[in-house]
Amino acid sequence: MIRTAVAALSAALMLASPLMAQDETPDIPEPQRWESTGQITAGGERIRYTAIAGETYLEDADGEPTGSIFSTTYLRDGVSDPRTRPVAFIFNGGPGSASLWLHMGVFGPQRVVLPSDARDDGAAPFDLRDNPETLLGEADLVFIDPVGTGWSRALGDTDPTEEFWGVDEDAASVAAFIRKWLTEHQRWNSPKYLLGESYGTTRIGALMRQLEAGWNDVSINGVVLISVVLDFRLDATDPGNEIGYVGLLPGYAATAWHHNLVDRSAWNDDRDAFLDDARAFATDEYLPALVRGHDIDAARKANVISRMSALTGLSEHYIERSDMRVTLSRFRTELLRDQGLSVGRFDSRFTGVEPIGVSDSPEGDPSGYGIDGAYTAAMMDYYTRVLGVDETRPYTTLGGVRDWNWDAGPAGGRNNYVNTSVWLERAMRQNQDLRVLATNGIYDLATPFFATEMTFNRPGYYDQDRVELTYYPAGHMMYLHQPSLEQVAQDVRDFIE
Repeated sequence: MIRTAVAALSAALMLASPLMAQDETPDIPEPQRWESTGQITAGGERIRYTAIAGETYLEDADGEPTGSIFSTTYLRDGVSDPRTRPVAFIFNGGPGSASLWLHMGVFGPQRVVLPSDARDDGAAPFDLRDNPETLLGEADLVFIDPVGTGWSRALGDTDPTEEFWGVDEDAASVAAFIRKWLTEHQRWNSPKYLLGESYGTTRIGALMRQLEAGWNDVSINGVVLISVVLDFRLDATDPGNEIGYVGLLPGYAATAWHHNLVDRSAWNDDRDAFLDDARAFATDEYLPALVRGHDIDAARKANVISRMSALTGLSEHYIERSDMRVTLSRFRTELLRDQGLSVGRFDSRFTGVEPIGVSDSPEGDPSGYGIDGAYTAAMMDYYTRVLGVDETRPYTTLGGVRDWNWDAGPAGGRNNYVNTSVWLERAMRQNQDLRVLATNGIYDLATPFFATEMTFNRPGYYDQDRVELTYYPAGHMMYLHQPSLEQVAQDVRDFIE
């Protein structure tokens, strides 16, 4: 009876004062922080470190908190002069992905171990162990979860779709976090590196505009682009965008090679020679044929279709009926259709069982649902058991953002393809020490390796000595493949050293 009366009174007060209820701003708690210590053996030495997991608040021009970015920092203990110690800011992509993939997959002090042969991850318990490939021997590490990912969020009455969720908005918030971190930890004069995966590489391009284009520069020593997408035109199979089919074709060929759907003897079982032929065909024969359209003569068209079939494992009939333009979703379902399987988008080594045999798009991505359970469980177990984080709010692995603003000013606008490569090119012209390492899984169909090559072959990257491309027999997350994990970790360590 008392509870009922109190509830009625409360409701009456709210009805009597609607403006007060509407104008109330949610309370903003103090930022949380958890600090712990650990040690790991990497590179033949024992490394002791301090781990700091917690929130950094971003403010508006009036100093009012607008957003919270959750990050995980690892600082090596016993460093005599931090100015000589590199710091690496690390994030994943999406947009809308937390940094758990790079954190628990390759660079953090612990990682989750999955099957190396592109099999499904199954169910818990998963294998979480010390990571001897960690980057902590070469640099202090800062894993960043942008607003809307992990435990990062908008604060008060801030609308994240207006303040944080867009190409420019996201880059501005991450740049603000980096500046605050450098000030808090007194690291403005340390060598600085940005490491991003997938859309994280797009973010790096946008960050070049935010960090390197003003008098308050944060000059970057190097960027590591893991599974690159800087120019979205180069892998988008949309009507009228012929160049997107060209960017994908060598990736189609690599996939067909992996699944034994090409005559390997024609290339003496040499995959690299085969892929070189696929590259040459894509630019020298395939692209001109697409541009010709209806103006192509029958004999030339038949030859292109025959060559494309030999390289991709698709039938000549299917290629002809597709007007030589096979979209990514159709390729993924057609290649192994006779086996009732589709291939993965992020990693085409993965296969998934399709419910029906006549669909032109796959049910899901086997290279996505084949790993997400393990990574989410490992990240949460690590945070709670090892780092002592007792945050109870839901943790957003991927997909927490919506209504992303792709209007990116001079790098692309609405109804246009975003291209943040222009800002990376400019930064390299204006910073003589800025170097690029771009890593590529040859079975990655989400950010195909040939599109990356086309990007860095452009005249804007005038100093090719400062650009390095590496390749691995794996997919988008090349660190799922143990030999590739070891090699990409070594390549990044060498790049920073």
